[in-house]
Amino acid sequence: MPELSHEEILRYSRHLLIPEVGLEGQKRLKSSAALVIGAGGLGSPVALYLAAAGVGRIGLVDYDVVDSSNLQRQVVHGTGTVGRLKVESARARLLDLNPGIRVEAYNEPFSSANAMRIVGDYDILIDGTDNFPTRYLSNDVCVLLGKPNVYGSIFRFDGQASVFYAKEGPCYRCLFPEPPPPGLVPSCAEGGVLGVLPGTIGTIQATEAIKMLLGIGSSLVGRLLLYNALEMSFEYVKLKKNPNCKICGPHPEVTGLIDYDAFCGVPGMDHEQGSAGMDWDITAVELAEKIRRSDPLRLIDVREPHELAISSLSGAELFPLGQLASRLPELDSAQEMVVICKSGMRSARALELLVSAGFRKVRNLKGGINAWSREVDARLPVY
Repeated sequence: MPELSHEEILRYSRHLLIPEVGLEGQKRLKSSAALVIGAGGLGSPVALYLAAAGVGRIGLVDYDVVDSSNLQRQVVHGTGTVGRLKVESARARLLDLNPGIRVEAYNEPFSSANAMRIVGDYDILIDGTDNFPTRYLSNDVCVLLGKPNVYGSIFRFDGQASVFYAKEGPCYRCLFPEPPPPGLVPSCAEGGVLGVLPGTIGTIQATEAIKMLLGIGSSLVGRLLLYNALEMSFEYVKLKKNPNCKICGPHPEVTGLIDYDAFCGVPGMDHEQGSAGMDWDITAVELAEKIRRSDPLRLIDVREPHELAISSLSGAELFPLGQLASRLPELDSAQEMVVICKSGMRSARALELLVSAGFRKVRNLKGGINAWSREVDARLPVY
């Protein structure tokens, strides 16, 4: 293992004083390599604490750019890096925190085409994503390569964490053999998240990764941690290996990486510009022209009531998405309608529900009310 310089001994002195870490443990961290998928809410604290701990090589996978709406929770970035690639913004911050480590940036979508190449050279993977295709991909590549996968999930005030490691316990597919139906579980972009929540779950993920790299303590393998910030409660659910698991069971059906977008029925990257498809979309500019001409039109807002205080369109009627199915009798299928939400994602799901119920004169506002703000009326805030 690599030796520590005098500067590193001083930097990591608080680690060296812990018997479970000590000099040999710190050398082990220096020789370790950890891959972080996602440089966002969870990836920020994970990467920062791995760098501070002295993990010698850290990989960052992301292909988004820093947006001002990220800064409420993605603490590895700052106002000065808005507009920069997230992997480059995070890399600069990590090297400023610890110049003695190596940070490798992968500005590309994490996919079946590159996962084996990227993951293969690392000791551990930490999943900081918020979509199901990438979670299944992270799990499967780790099972196939025999590596531990440190899992985290956040939504509003709730968080989850575990370590999926098929060599020692269950994998993600043991817990979730199939993904949920598309649209059933909202993303943080739609439902929101308390800014400090990813800090709590992310530091737990970093802790588990460091323990696994050091080979100390009791890991979350075989346990799912459930955290609620409002109640400040921690609970644990015991997990067992599924003997019929399709990838880590004795007779696996999944022996290679698959098309995870198709498997989950949703794209692996969250898109702020939600769309229902060309035949069903209407742009903000097109809608503005219809309103200017006073065309007969009913605006259906499927957001939550508290969102109206942020921004709203004059004349729009509130039909929260969760109530829409029960309130269909209030709508006239002969009347032309435009469905509206924040970014076009919830309204696209609402449109699917309406079309399945027989409505045909219905369109989805592409990009939602945020697109209206950007393209038509800048007096409305983007959120």
